[in-house]
Amino acid sequence: MADRFDVLILGGGNAGFGVSAVAADAGRSIAFVEERDFGGTCPNRGCTPKKVLVAAAHALHEIETAGAHGIETGPAKLDWAKLIDREKDLISGIPGGMADLAEKRGTVFRGTARFVGPNAVEVGGQRIEGDNIVIATGSIPRPLPIPGAELMITSDEILSERDLPGEVVFIGGGVIAMEFSHVYARAGTKVTILEALPRLLGNMDQDAVGAIRGESARLGVEIKTEVKVSRIEKAAGRLRVVFEHDGAEHSIDADRVVNGAGRIANVAGLDLEAANVTHDRIRIEVDEHLRSVSNPAVWVCGDALVGSAQLSPIATYEGRIVGQNIVDGPKHKPDYSVVPSAVYTVPALASVGLTEEQAADRGLDVEVKLNDMSGWFATKTYAETTAWVKTLVEKGTGRIAGAHIIGHSGEELIHLFAMAMKHGITAEAIKDQLFAFPTFSADLKSMI
Repeated sequence: MADRFDVLILGGGNAGFGVSAVAADAGRSIAFVEERDFGGTCPNRGCTPKKVLVAAAHALHEIETAGAHGIETGPAKLDWAKLIDREKDLISGIPGGMADLAEKRGTVFRGTARFVGPNAVEVGGQRIEGDNIVIATGSIPRPLPIPGAELMITSDEILSERDLPGEVVFIGGGVIAMEFSHVYARAGTKVTILEALPRLLGNMDQDAVGAIRGESARLGVEIKTEVKVSRIEKAAGRLRVVFEHDGAEHSIDADRVVNGAGRIANVAGLDLEAANVTHDRIRIEVDEHLRSVSNPAVWVCGDALVGSAQLSPIATYEGRIVGQNIVDGPKHKPDYSVVPSAVYTVPALASVGLTEEQAADRGLDVEVKLNDMSGWFATKTYAETTAWVKTLVEKGTGRIAGAHIIGHSGEELIHLFAMAMKHGITAEAIKDQLFAFPTFSADLKSMI
């Protein structure tokens, strides 16, 4: 006889825990199926350990600019092995702690799940049934159809290898490539980014991307767009990337080649046909409540849900929405109108709301306020190498439609913009607000 639960959650990451928090409070019986570490990508192989490396890059950046403050420093050298050991030590307790929480909330099954019916999965030969089955299986690196692609590493290896490579090539100019390139470059690694599309970070404001690209170039990161990679091959104990650019064939030899093309939903191995779940092999078709359009017992959230941003807070938020819909009935819908995010280069690129291009596409009448803040007093005080902001203020209402910041503590300031957008606080109201001075927050008034 199969085990049966009110809620069967496939995946023990942020999305799955978001579901379980609501379902557990409502007294529903819960089961988790997890094939790897509890906590998922973000705390184990993503945003949390990555920030340990980014923090080291910040320290190197502070050393670089110390001379502006009259501080004499010698050449700084990063011990990469010690940094990786520190990163592993800081996250070592996460999987066990999250597994303990999962066991408190329900029953845990270890292994890979595949559907064997509309309300059932099989894990290690055991059949498990659920009145509601939640697909919260996260994401995997996007496979690249390049000969020799198996020679590439992913961010997993960057966060694990204790030897600092002398030269690295990123295939793809997404968030992973931009963030790790700033860490590598400051550690002394030669970095090249090869992007197939005409521009980097296609969903972000392109003026902002241009500004952070300039800072990347200052660090020595070489970026090429509209590149077609032909193959990756072994060459004299290293790796060679052969590619076409500007009508000619080129090659680069490197110690590591990294898949920097982003991530896709991890759903290919679920056998969705057995569950009567409509999909296109990557995207599961869901309704506005995050429920499968073809199987009302199945829900999708987190990185497994294609369309929303692949951000850990979004995964938790969507998980809670799914949990609420399971408990209350399908009446809750996610709202993605105000989602702050940041690309953790050094300095970071932070964003919320619409880009200028998106505002134009929607026919929104906005005042675009763009400021190179390099000459501002706060920027000079802290010897920032790049400080830039663009804000969009809706004409007539004074509401903020979007904000995009590089440097100037933008990864923190962006939340003030997000709060204003969420609660309808106008640009004029922000200008009337008192801020402690001198702070970066006080400069908010000059940004709008």
